[in-house]
Amino acid sequence: MNDWLLHSPIYPVVVPLVAGAVMLLTKDTQRLSRLGIGLASVFIQLVVAIGLLCLTAGIMPDLWPKGIGVYLLGDWPARAGIVVVVDRLAAVMLTLSALLGGATLIYASARWDRVGVHFHPLFQFLLMGLNGAFLTGDLFNLFVFFEVLLAASYGLMLHGSGTTRVTAGMHYIAVNLVASFMLLIAIALVYGVTGTLNMADLAVQAGRLTGADRRLFETAAAILGVAFLIKAAAWPLNFWLPGAYAGACAPVAAIFAIMTKVGIYALLRIGSLLLPTGAPAAFGGAWMFPVGLLTLLFGTLGLLTTQQTERLAGYCVIVSSGTLLAALGMPGVTLTGPALFYLISSVLATGAFFMLIEMVERTQVFGANLLAISQEAFELDDPQAPDQSDDVVGIAIPKAMAFLGLAFISCTLLLSGLPPLSGFVAKFSLLAAALQMSGADAPSFDAWLLVIGVLLSGMAAVIALSRAGIHTFWSSGDVHTPRLHASEAAPVAMLVLACVALTIWAGPVSRYLNDTARSLDNPASYIEAVLSQSTQRTTAFGSLP
Repeated sequence: MNDWLLHSPIYPVVVPLVAGAVMLLTKDTQRLSRLGIGLASVFIQLVVAIGLLCLTAGIMPDLWPKGIGVYLLGDWPARAGIVVVVDRLAAVMLTLSALLGGATLIYASARWDRVGVHFHPLFQFLLMGLNGAFLTGDLFNLFVFFEVLLAASYGLMLHGSGTTRVTAGMHYIAVNLVASFMLLIAIALVYGVTGTLNMADLAVQAGRLTGADRRLFETAAAILGVAFLIKAAAWPLNFWLPGAYAGACAPVAAIFAIMTKVGIYALLRIGSLLLPTGAPAAFGGAWMFPVGLLTLLFGTLGLLTTQQTERLAGYCVIVSSGTLLAALGMPGVTLTGPALFYLISSVLATGAFFMLIEMVERTQVFGANLLAISQEAFELDDPQAPDQSDDVVGIAIPKAMAFLGLAFISCTLLLSGLPPLSGFVAKFSLLAAALQMSGADAPSFDAWLLVIGVLLSGMAAVIALSRAGIHTFWSSGDVHTPRLHASEAAPVAMLVLACVALTIWAGPVSRYLNDTARSLDNPASYIEAVLSQSTQRTTAFGSLP
Protein backbone atom coordinates (compact mmCIF):
# COMPACT_ATOMS: atom_id res chain seq x y z
CA MET A 1 0.00 0.00 0.00
CA ASN A 2 2.82 2.40 0.87
CA ASP A 3 4.40 1.75 -2.54
CA TRP A 4 1.23 2.95 -4.27
CA LEU A 5 1.06 5.98 -1.99
CA LEU A 6 4.76 6.66 -2.54
CA HIS A 7 4.16 7.04 -6.27
CA SER A 8 0.82 8.86 -5.96
CA PRO A 9 2.20 12.35 -6.78
CA ILE A 10 2.97 11.30 -10.35
CA TYR A 11 -0.41 9.66 -11.08
CA PRO A 12 -2.23 12.90 -12.09
CA VAL A 13 0.31 13.28 -14.91
CA VAL A 14 0.73 9.64 -15.94
CA VAL A 15 -2.96 8.69 -16.00
CA PRO A 16 -4.14 11.29 -18.60
CA LEU A 17 -0.91 10.78 -20.57
CA VAL A 18 -1.55 7.03 -20.89
CA ALA A 19 -5.26 7.57 -21.56
CA GLY A 20 -4.56 10.09 -24.33
CA ALA A 21 -1.91 7.85 -25.90
CA VAL A 22 -4.24 4.83 -25.90
CA MET A 23 -6.99 6.94 -27.49
CA LEU A 24 -4.66 7.87 -30.34
CA LEU A 25 -4.36 4.15 -31.15
CA THR A 26 -8.13 3.94 -31.64
CA LYS A 27 -10.21 5.41 -34.45
CA ASP A 28 -12.46 8.44 -34.12
CA THR A 29 -15.39 6.19 -34.97
CA GLN A 30 -14.80 4.27 -31.72
CA ARG A 31 -16.35 7.10 -29.75
CA LEU A 32 -17.77 4.99 -26.95
CA SER A 33 -14.40 3.36 -26.32
CA ARG A 34 -12.70 6.75 -26.15
CA LEU A 35 -15.42 8.12 -23.91
CA GLY A 36 -15.11 5.18 -21.54
CA ILE A 37 -11.34 5.57 -21.33
CA GLY A 38 -11.71 9.31 -20.77
CA LEU A 39 -14.29 8.95 -18.01
CA ALA A 40 -12.20 6.29 -16.27
CA SER A 41 -9.14 8.54 -16.51
CA VAL A 42 -10.93 11.56 -15.01
CA PHE A 43 -12.45 9.41 -12.24
CA ILE A 44 -9.01 8.07 -11.30
CA GLN A 45 -7.61 11.61 -11.30
CA LEU A 46 -10.39 12.76 -8.99
CA VAL A 47 -9.84 9.86 -6.58
CA VAL A 48 -6.09 10.46 -6.55
CA ALA A 49 -6.58 14.21 -6.02
CA ILE A 50 -8.89 13.60 -3.06
CA GLY A 51 -6.33 11.17 -1.66
CA LEU A 52 -3.60 13.80 -2.03
CA LEU A 53 -5.86 16.29 -0.22
CA CYS A 54 -6.03 13.87 2.71
CA LEU A 55 -2.30 13.17 2.68
CA THR A 56 -1.37 16.86 2.66
CA ALA A 57 -3.80 17.37 5.56
CA GLY A 58 -1.52 15.07 7.60
CA ILE A 59 -3.54 11.84 7.93
CA MET A 60 -0.31 9.82 7.39
CA PRO A 61 2.47 11.87 9.00
CA ASP A 62 4.89 8.95 8.78
CA LEU A 63 4.71 9.07 4.97
CA TRP A 64 4.76 12.87 4.53
CA PRO A 65 5.93 14.31 7.85
CA LYS A 66 5.19 17.94 6.92
CA GLY A 67 2.26 17.28 4.63
CA ILE A 68 4.45 17.80 1.55
CA GLY A 69 5.12 14.97 -0.87
CA VAL A 70 8.22 15.04 -3.06
CA TYR A 71 8.76 12.62 -5.93
CA LEU A 72 12.06 12.41 -7.79
CA LEU A 73 11.81 11.02 -11.33
CA GLY A 74 14.77 8.89 -12.30
CA ASP A 75 16.19 9.32 -8.77
CA TRP A 76 17.98 12.46 -9.88
CA PRO A 77 18.67 14.97 -7.10
CA ALA A 78 16.08 17.71 -6.83
CA ARG A 79 18.51 20.41 -7.96
CA ALA A 80 19.33 18.63 -11.23
CA GLY A 81 16.39 16.40 -12.11
CA ILE A 82 12.64 16.53 -12.55
CA VAL A 83 10.84 16.83 -9.25
CA VAL A 84 7.11 16.63 -8.52
CA VAL A 85 5.89 18.32 -5.35
CA VAL A 86 2.46 18.00 -3.73
CA ASP A 87 1.40 20.37 -1.00
CA ARG A 88 -1.98 21.68 0.09
CA LEU A 89 -2.22 24.26 -2.71
CA ALA A 90 -1.33 21.75 -5.43
CA ALA A 91 -3.82 19.21 -4.05
CA VAL A 92 -6.63 21.79 -4.05
CA MET A 93 -5.94 22.74 -7.68
CA LEU A 94 -5.72 19.09 -8.75
CA THR A 95 -9.09 18.33 -7.17
CA LEU A 96 -10.67 21.38 -8.79
CA SER A 97 -9.23 20.44 -12.19
CA ALA A 98 -10.50 16.85 -11.97
CA LEU A 99 -13.98 17.89 -10.81
CA LEU A 100 -14.39 20.48 -13.57
CA GLY A 101 -12.84 18.13 -16.13
CA GLY A 102 -15.26 15.34 -15.26
CA ALA A 103 -18.29 17.62 -15.58
CA THR A 104 -17.21 19.06 -18.93
CA LEU A 105 -16.35 15.65 -20.36
CA ILE A 106 -19.80 14.31 -19.47
CA TYR A 107 -21.40 17.36 -21.08
CA ALA A 108 -19.30 16.94 -24.23
CA SER A 109 -20.41 13.31 -24.57
CA ALA A 110 -23.93 14.45 -25.55
CA ARG A 111 -22.78 15.71 -28.95
CA TRP A 112 -19.81 18.09 -28.80
CA ASP A 113 -17.15 15.39 -28.93
CA ARG A 114 -18.43 14.44 -32.42
CA VAL A 115 -18.24 17.85 -34.12
CA GLY A 116 -14.49 17.55 -34.68
CA VAL A 117 -11.62 15.09 -34.56
CA HIS A 118 -9.41 14.00 -31.66
CA PHE A 119 -11.51 15.71 -28.98
CA HIS A 120 -10.91 13.05 -26.33
CA PRO A 121 -7.10 12.75 -26.69
CA LEU A 122 -6.73 16.53 -26.69
CA PHE A 123 -8.91 16.76 -23.59
CA GLN A 124 -6.71 14.27 -21.74
CA PHE A 125 -3.52 16.08 -22.75
CA LEU A 126 -5.07 19.33 -21.55
CA LEU A 127 -5.71 17.74 -18.14
CA MET A 128 -2.17 16.37 -18.16
CA GLY A 129 -0.78 19.86 -18.76
CA LEU A 130 -2.94 21.38 -16.03
CA ASN A 131 -1.99 18.73 -13.49
CA GLY A 132 1.68 18.93 -14.39
CA ALA A 133 1.71 22.72 -14.00
CA PHE A 134 0.25 22.36 -10.50
CA LEU A 135 2.70 19.63 -9.52
CA THR A 136 6.04 20.59 -11.05
CA GLY A 137 8.81 21.83 -8.81
CA ASP A 138 10.97 23.59 -11.40
CA LEU A 139 10.50 26.44 -13.84
CA PHE A 140 11.50 24.63 -17.01
CA ASN A 141 8.94 21.86 -16.54
CA LEU A 142 6.38 24.53 -15.66
CA PHE A 143 7.08 25.90 -19.13
CA VAL A 144 6.83 22.40 -20.63
CA PHE A 145 3.47 21.69 -19.01
CA PHE A 146 2.24 25.14 -19.99
CA GLU A 147 3.03 24.27 -23.59
CA VAL A 148 1.37 20.86 -23.32
CA LEU A 149 -1.89 22.35 -22.06
CA LEU A 150 -1.72 25.23 -24.54
CA ALA A 151 -1.04 22.94 -27.50
CA ALA A 152 -4.05 20.84 -26.52
CA SER A 153 -6.14 23.98 -25.96
CA TYR A 154 -5.32 25.23 -29.47
CA GLY A 155 -6.94 22.14 -30.96
CA LEU A 156 -9.89 22.30 -28.59
CA MET A 157 -10.35 26.02 -29.23
CA LEU A 158 -10.81 25.31 -32.96
CA HIS A 159 -12.97 22.23 -32.30
CA GLY A 160 -16.12 22.47 -34.40
CA SER A 161 -14.73 24.95 -36.96
CA GLY A 162 -16.73 28.03 -38.02
CA THR A 163 -15.46 31.47 -39.06
CA THR A 164 -16.03 33.11 -35.68
CA ARG A 165 -14.37 30.27 -33.82
CA VAL A 166 -11.35 30.19 -36.11
CA THR A 167 -10.88 33.99 -35.94
CA ALA A 168 -11.09 34.04 -32.14
CA GLY A 169 -8.85 30.98 -32.00
CA MET A 170 -6.16 32.69 -34.04
CA HIS A 171 -6.14 35.63 -31.61
CA TYR A 172 -5.96 33.21 -28.68
CA ILE A 173 -3.07 31.29 -30.21
CA ALA A 174 -1.09 34.42 -31.15
CA VAL A 175 -1.34 35.96 -27.67
CA ASN A 176 -0.38 32.75 -25.91
CA LEU A 177 2.58 32.18 -28.24
CA VAL A 178 3.89 35.64 -27.28
CA ALA A 179 3.40 34.83 -23.60
CA SER A 180 5.21 31.51 -24.00
CA PHE A 181 8.11 33.23 -25.77
CA MET A 182 8.41 35.73 -22.91
CA LEU A 183 8.28 32.87 -20.41
CA LEU A 184 11.11 31.07 -22.18
CA ILE A 185 13.26 34.23 -22.25
CA ALA A 186 12.67 34.80 -18.54
CA ILE A 187 13.54 31.21 -17.67
CA ALA A 188 16.79 31.46 -19.66
CA LEU A 189 17.76 34.65 -17.80
CA VAL A 190 16.93 33.11 -14.42
CA TYR A 191 19.08 30.07 -15.16
CA GLY A 192 21.92 32.22 -16.43
CA VAL A 193 22.09 34.31 -13.26
CA THR A 194 21.28 31.66 -10.63
CA GLY A 195 22.42 28.39 -12.22
CA THR A 196 19.21 26.59 -11.23
CA LEU A 197 15.58 26.29 -12.26
CA ASN A 198 14.37 24.23 -9.30
CA MET A 199 11.93 26.49 -7.45
CA ALA A 200 13.09 25.49 -3.98
CA ASP A 201 16.77 25.90 -4.88
CA LEU A 202 15.95 29.13 -6.71
CA ALA A 203 14.57 30.57 -3.48
CA VAL A 204 17.91 29.83 -1.82
CA GLN A 205 20.10 31.12 -4.64
CA ALA A 206 18.08 34.30 -5.24
CA GLY A 207 18.66 35.42 -1.67
CA ARG A 208 22.43 35.41 -2.28
CA LEU A 209 22.38 37.63 -5.36
CA THR A 210 23.76 41.15 -5.15
CA GLY A 211 24.66 44.02 -7.46
CA ALA A 212 24.28 43.45 -11.19
CA ASP A 213 23.21 39.83 -10.75
CA ARG A 214 20.35 40.90 -8.51
CA ARG A 215 19.22 43.53 -11.01
CA LEU A 216 19.33 41.00 -13.84
CA PHE A 217 17.31 38.59 -11.73
CA GLU A 218 14.76 41.34 -11.04
CA THR A 219 14.49 41.94 -14.79
CA ALA A 220 13.95 38.24 -15.45
CA ALA A 221 11.35 38.10 -12.70
CA ALA A 222 9.53 41.07 -14.25
CA ILE A 223 9.37 39.33 -17.65
CA LEU A 224 8.24 36.13 -15.92
CA GLY A 225 5.56 38.05 -14.08
CA VAL A 226 4.24 39.67 -17.26
CA ALA A 227 4.03 36.27 -18.97
CA PHE A 228 2.02 34.88 -16.05
CA LEU A 229 -0.21 37.97 -16.03
CA ILE A 230 -1.02 37.39 -19.71
CA LYS A 231 -1.99 33.82 -18.92
CA ALA A 232 -4.01 35.07 -15.92
CA ALA A 233 -5.99 37.43 -18.22
CA ALA A 234 -4.83 40.57 -16.41
CA TRP A 235 -5.54 44.02 -17.89
CA PRO A 236 -4.42 45.28 -20.43
CA LEU A 237 -3.35 41.88 -21.70
CA ASN A 238 -6.80 40.25 -21.63
CA PHE A 239 -8.48 41.74 -24.70
CA TRP A 240 -8.44 38.31 -26.33
CA LEU A 241 -10.39 36.43 -23.66
CA PRO A 242 -14.09 37.41 -24.11
CA GLY A 243 -14.07 36.70 -27.85
CA ALA A 244 -12.04 33.51 -27.54
CA TYR A 245 -14.14 32.01 -24.76
CA ALA A 246 -17.38 33.08 -26.47
CA GLY A 247 -16.23 31.47 -29.72
CA ALA A 248 -15.25 28.13 -28.18
CA CYS A 249 -17.78 25.32 -27.94
CA ALA A 250 -19.51 25.04 -24.57
CA PRO A 251 -17.51 22.23 -22.88
CA VAL A 252 -14.21 23.70 -24.07
CA ALA A 253 -15.08 27.15 -22.71
CA ALA A 254 -16.09 25.50 -19.43
CA ILE A 255 -12.74 23.74 -18.94
CA PHE A 256 -10.99 26.95 -19.99
CA ALA A 257 -12.48 28.56 -16.86
CA ILE A 258 -9.60 27.10 -14.85
CA MET A 259 -6.83 27.95 -17.33
CA THR A 260 -6.52 31.60 -16.31
CA LYS A 261 -6.08 30.38 -12.74
CA VAL A 262 -2.90 28.53 -13.76
CA GLY A 263 -1.21 31.91 -14.23
CA ILE A 264 -2.46 33.07 -10.83
CA TYR A 265 -1.26 29.80 -9.28
CA ALA A 266 2.21 30.35 -10.76
CA LEU A 267 2.35 33.91 -9.40
CA LEU A 268 1.29 32.70 -5.97
CA ARG A 269 3.66 29.72 -5.92
CA ILE A 270 6.79 31.51 -7.08
CA GLY A 271 5.99 34.65 -5.13
CA SER A 272 5.62 32.71 -1.89
CA LEU A 273 8.97 30.97 -2.40
CA LEU A 274 10.76 34.24 -3.16
CA LEU A 275 9.13 36.03 -0.22
CA PRO A 276 12.07 35.55 2.23
CA THR A 277 14.51 36.89 -0.37
CA GLY A 278 12.49 40.06 -0.88
CA ALA A 279 10.02 39.03 -3.56
CA PRO A 280 10.50 40.97 -6.81
CA ALA A 281 7.87 43.56 -7.63
CA ALA A 282 6.35 41.30 -10.28
CA PHE A 283 5.26 38.89 -7.55
CA GLY A 284 4.07 41.37 -4.95
CA GLY A 285 1.62 44.15 -4.26
CA ALA A 286 3.65 46.67 -6.26
CA TRP A 287 2.29 45.07 -9.44
CA MET A 288 -0.42 42.61 -8.55
CA PHE A 289 -2.70 44.88 -6.52
CA PRO A 290 -3.07 47.78 -9.01
CA VAL A 291 -3.18 45.41 -11.98
CA GLY A 292 -5.85 43.40 -10.17
CA LEU A 293 -7.96 46.50 -9.54
CA LEU A 294 -7.69 47.60 -13.18
CA THR A 295 -8.59 44.10 -14.33
CA LEU A 296 -11.57 44.17 -11.99
CA LEU A 297 -12.65 47.53 -13.41
CA PHE A 298 -12.27 46.29 -17.00
CA GLY A 299 -14.35 43.20 -16.27
CA THR A 300 -17.03 45.28 -14.53
CA LEU A 301 -17.36 47.65 -17.49
CA GLY A 302 -17.47 44.68 -19.84
CA LEU A 303 -20.34 43.14 -17.89
CA LEU A 304 -22.36 46.35 -18.14
CA THR A 305 -21.74 47.00 -21.84
CA THR A 306 -21.95 43.62 -23.54
CA GLN A 307 -25.28 42.25 -24.79
CA GLN A 308 -24.06 38.75 -25.64
CA THR A 309 -24.49 36.15 -22.92
CA GLU A 310 -21.41 34.23 -24.08
CA ARG A 311 -19.24 37.30 -23.61
CA LEU A 312 -20.84 37.89 -20.20
CA ALA A 313 -19.33 34.61 -19.04
CA GLY A 314 -15.93 35.69 -20.38
CA TYR A 315 -16.09 38.95 -18.46
CA CYS A 316 -17.05 36.99 -15.33
CA VAL A 317 -13.76 35.11 -15.74
CA ILE A 318 -11.91 38.44 -16.00
CA VAL A 319 -13.67 39.76 -12.89
CA SER A 320 -12.63 36.67 -10.94
CA SER A 321 -9.02 37.05 -12.11
CA GLY A 322 -9.01 40.73 -11.12
CA THR A 323 -10.44 39.95 -7.69
CA LEU A 324 -7.82 37.26 -7.08
CA LEU A 325 -4.89 39.39 -8.27
CA ALA A 326 -5.98 42.34 -6.12
CA ALA A 327 -6.55 40.15 -3.05
CA LEU A 328 -3.27 38.25 -3.41
CA GLY A 329 -1.46 41.54 -4.01
CA MET A 330 -2.36 42.73 -0.50
CA PRO A 331 0.42 42.30 2.10
CA GLY A 332 0.48 39.26 4.36
CA VAL A 333 -1.55 36.07 4.06
CA THR A 334 -4.78 37.21 5.69
CA LEU A 335 -6.55 37.32 2.33
CA THR A 336 -4.93 34.23 0.80
CA GLY A 337 -7.29 31.68 2.38
CA PRO A 338 -10.49 33.57 1.45
CA ALA A 339 -9.03 34.23 -2.02
CA LEU A 340 -8.53 30.49 -2.56
CA PHE A 341 -12.12 29.85 -1.43
CA TYR A 342 -13.27 32.46 -3.96
CA LEU A 343 -11.11 30.84 -6.66
CA ILE A 344 -12.77 27.45 -6.15
CA SER A 345 -16.28 28.89 -6.14
CA SER A 346 -15.73 31.11 -9.19
CA VAL A 347 -14.19 28.33 -11.30
CA LEU A 348 -17.07 25.95 -10.56
CA ALA A 349 -19.67 28.67 -11.20
CA THR A 350 -18.19 29.94 -14.47
CA GLY A 351 -17.70 26.39 -15.72
CA ALA A 352 -21.37 25.64 -15.08
CA PHE A 353 -22.40 28.97 -16.64
CA PHE A 354 -20.56 28.33 -19.92
CA MET A 355 -22.38 25.01 -20.34
CA LEU A 356 -25.71 26.49 -19.26
CA ILE A 357 -25.47 29.30 -21.82
CA GLU A 358 -25.36 26.83 -24.70
CA MET A 359 -28.52 25.10 -23.46
CA VAL A 360 -30.31 28.40 -22.85
CA GLU A 361 -29.55 29.54 -26.40
CA ARG A 362 -31.62 26.65 -27.75
CA THR A 363 -34.73 28.34 -26.39
CA GLN A 364 -34.27 31.33 -28.72
CA VAL A 365 -35.02 31.72 -32.39
CA PHE A 366 -32.67 33.72 -34.57
CA GLY A 367 -32.95 37.45 -33.85
CA ALA A 368 -35.03 37.05 -30.68
CA ASN A 369 -32.47 38.75 -28.43
CA LEU A 370 -32.02 41.65 -30.83
CA LEU A 371 -35.78 42.07 -31.08
CA ALA A 372 -36.19 42.13 -27.31
CA ILE A 373 -33.46 44.75 -26.91
CA SER A 374 -34.94 46.92 -29.67
CA GLN A 375 -38.42 46.76 -28.15
CA GLU A 376 -37.06 47.80 -24.79
CA ALA A 377 -34.99 50.67 -26.24
CA PHE A 378 -37.86 52.14 -28.29
CA GLU A 379 -40.65 51.23 -25.85
CA LEU A 380 -42.48 49.17 -28.44
CA ASP A 381 -45.13 46.58 -27.71
CA ASP A 382 -44.96 43.15 -29.25
CA PRO A 383 -47.58 43.19 -32.03
CA GLN A 384 -47.87 39.41 -31.85
CA ALA A 385 -48.38 39.29 -28.10
CA PRO A 386 -51.86 38.07 -27.09
CA ASP A 387 -54.23 40.38 -25.31
CA GLN A 388 -53.59 40.41 -21.58
CA SER A 389 -56.44 39.63 -19.25
CA ASP A 390 -56.71 39.52 -15.48
CA ASP A 391 -58.46 36.15 -15.61
CA VAL A 392 -55.43 34.36 -17.06
CA VAL A 393 -54.42 31.69 -14.54
CA GLY A 394 -51.14 30.69 -16.14
CA ILE A 395 -49.54 27.80 -17.95
CA ALA A 396 -47.46 24.87 -16.82
CA ILE A 397 -43.69 25.32 -17.02
CA PRO A 398 -41.95 22.46 -18.83
CA LYS A 399 -39.34 20.58 -16.83
CA ALA A 400 -36.51 21.68 -19.14
CA MET A 401 -37.41 25.35 -18.77
CA ALA A 402 -37.74 24.99 -15.01
CA PHE A 403 -34.27 23.45 -14.81
CA LEU A 404 -32.74 26.13 -17.02
CA GLY A 405 -34.36 28.90 -15.01
CA LEU A 406 -33.26 27.53 -11.65
CA ALA A 407 -29.74 26.86 -12.92
CA PHE A 408 -29.52 30.39 -14.35
CA ILE A 409 -30.64 31.90 -11.04
CA SER A 410 -28.10 29.76 -9.17
CA CYS A 411 -25.27 30.85 -11.46
CA THR A 412 -26.35 34.48 -11.09
CA LEU A 413 -26.22 34.20 -7.31
CA LEU A 414 -22.83 32.50 -7.43
CA LEU A 415 -21.18 34.87 -9.89
CA SER A 416 -22.54 38.04 -8.32
CA GLY A 417 -21.85 36.95 -4.74
CA LEU A 418 -25.42 37.13 -3.46
CA PRO A 419 -26.55 34.91 -0.55
CA PRO A 420 -26.97 32.12 0.25
CA LEU A 421 -24.50 30.19 -1.95
CA SER A 422 -20.72 29.90 -1.86
CA GLY A 423 -20.14 33.04 -3.92
CA PHE A 424 -21.53 35.09 -1.04
CA VAL A 425 -19.48 33.18 1.53
CA ALA A 426 -16.32 33.72 -0.52
CA LYS A 427 -16.82 37.43 -1.05
CA PHE A 428 -17.98 38.05 2.52
CA SER A 429 -14.94 36.32 4.00
CA LEU A 430 -12.68 38.12 1.54
CA LEU A 431 -14.04 41.57 2.36
CA ALA A 432 -14.14 40.87 6.10
CA ALA A 433 -10.49 39.84 6.02
CA ALA A 434 -9.58 42.94 3.99
CA LEU A 435 -11.23 45.25 6.52
CA GLN A 436 -9.56 43.49 9.46
CA MET A 437 -6.09 42.96 8.03
CA SER A 438 -4.56 46.33 8.99
CA GLY A 439 -3.31 46.59 12.52
CA ALA A 440 -4.51 50.17 12.87
CA ASP A 441 -7.96 51.18 14.07
CA ALA A 442 -9.10 51.89 10.50
CA PRO A 443 -8.61 49.72 7.40
CA SER A 444 -5.99 50.81 4.91
CA PHE A 445 -6.81 52.76 1.76
CA ASP A 446 -5.97 49.70 -0.39
CA ALA A 447 -8.39 47.61 1.64
CA TRP A 448 -11.19 50.10 0.97
CA LEU A 449 -10.33 50.10 -2.74
CA LEU A 450 -10.60 46.32 -2.80
CA VAL A 451 -13.93 46.41 -0.96
CA ILE A 452 -15.36 49.01 -3.34
CA GLY A 453 -14.11 47.16 -6.41
CA VAL A 454 -15.56 43.80 -5.31
CA LEU A 455 -18.92 45.34 -4.36
CA LEU A 456 -19.21 47.27 -7.64
CA SER A 457 -18.31 44.21 -9.70
CA GLY A 458 -20.94 42.20 -7.82
CA MET A 459 -23.55 44.86 -8.49
CA ALA A 460 -22.60 44.93 -12.17
CA ALA A 461 -22.93 41.14 -12.33
CA VAL A 462 -26.41 41.33 -10.80
CA ILE A 463 -27.50 43.95 -13.36
CA ALA A 464 -25.95 42.23 -16.38
CA LEU A 465 -27.05 38.68 -15.56
CA SER A 466 -30.55 39.75 -14.49
CA ARG A 467 -30.92 41.68 -17.74
CA ALA A 468 -29.77 38.64 -19.72
CA GLY A 469 -32.18 36.38 -17.83
CA ILE A 470 -35.14 38.70 -18.39
CA HIS A 471 -34.42 38.96 -22.12
CA THR A 472 -34.02 35.22 -22.39
CA PHE A 473 -36.89 33.86 -20.32
CA TRP A 474 -39.47 36.67 -20.16
CA SER A 475 -39.12 39.31 -22.85
CA SER A 476 -39.21 37.11 -25.91
CA GLY A 477 -42.46 35.53 -26.99
CA ASP A 478 -40.67 33.05 -29.28
CA VAL A 479 -39.21 30.81 -26.59
CA HIS A 480 -38.97 27.15 -27.53
CA THR A 481 -38.64 24.43 -24.95
CA PRO A 482 -35.38 22.61 -25.77
CA ARG A 483 -34.70 18.92 -25.45
CA LEU A 484 -32.04 18.35 -22.83
CA HIS A 485 -30.10 15.14 -22.41
CA ALA A 486 -29.36 13.91 -18.91
CA SER A 487 -25.66 14.09 -19.81
CA GLU A 488 -26.10 17.84 -20.41
CA ALA A 489 -28.18 18.78 -17.38
CA ALA A 490 -26.32 16.56 -14.90
CA PRO A 491 -22.87 18.28 -15.20
CA VAL A 492 -24.37 21.73 -14.61
CA ALA A 493 -26.33 20.42 -11.65
CA MET A 494 -23.21 18.70 -10.33
CA LEU A 495 -21.13 21.88 -10.37
CA VAL A 496 -23.93 23.92 -8.77
CA LEU A 497 -24.35 21.25 -6.08
CA ALA A 498 -20.58 21.34 -5.51
CA CYS A 499 -20.98 25.06 -4.74
CA VAL A 500 -23.85 24.20 -2.40
CA ALA A 501 -21.56 21.70 -0.67
CA LEU A 502 -18.94 24.44 -0.36
CA THR A 503 -21.56 26.56 1.38
CA ILE A 504 -22.62 23.81 3.78
CA TRP A 505 -19.06 22.83 4.69
CA ALA A 506 -17.61 26.32 4.45
CA GLY A 507 -16.06 26.01 7.91
CA PRO A 508 -13.86 22.94 7.30
CA VAL A 509 -12.97 24.11 3.78
CA SER A 510 -11.98 27.55 5.05
CA ARG A 511 -9.82 26.04 7.78
CA TYR A 512 -8.03 23.86 5.23
CA LEU A 513 -7.47 26.84 2.92
CA ASN A 514 -6.28 29.05 5.79
CA ASP A 515 -3.78 26.33 6.69
CA THR A 516 -2.76 26.36 3.03
CA ALA A 517 -2.18 30.11 3.24
CA ARG A 518 -0.03 29.73 6.35
CA SER A 519 2.06 27.03 4.68
CA LEU A 520 2.66 29.37 1.74
CA ASP A 521 3.76 32.03 4.20
CA ASN A 522 6.34 29.58 5.56
CA PRO A 523 8.20 28.48 2.41
CA ALA A 524 11.04 27.02 4.49
CA SER A 525 9.02 23.81 4.89
CA TYR A 526 8.57 23.48 1.12
CA ILE A 527 12.23 24.24 0.44
CA GLU A 528 13.47 21.81 3.07
CA ALA A 529 11.13 19.05 1.91
CA VAL A 530 12.39 19.33 -1.68
CA LEU A 531 16.10 19.81 -1.10
CA SER A 532 16.27 17.08 1.57
CA GLN A 533 15.15 14.47 -0.99
CA SER A 534 18.38 14.51 -2.97
CA THR A 535 19.16 10.89 -2.03
CA GLN A 536 15.66 9.44 -2.30
CA ARG A 537 15.79 6.19 -4.23
CA THR A 538 12.65 6.28 -6.35
CA THR A 539 11.87 6.33 -10.03
CA ALA A 540 8.73 6.69 -12.03
CA PHE A 541 8.53 2.87 -12.30
CA GLY A 542 9.42 1.70 -8.81
CA SER A 543 12.05 1.66 -6.10
CA LEU A 544 15.67 1.10 -6.96
CA PRO A 545 17.61 -1.52 -5.00
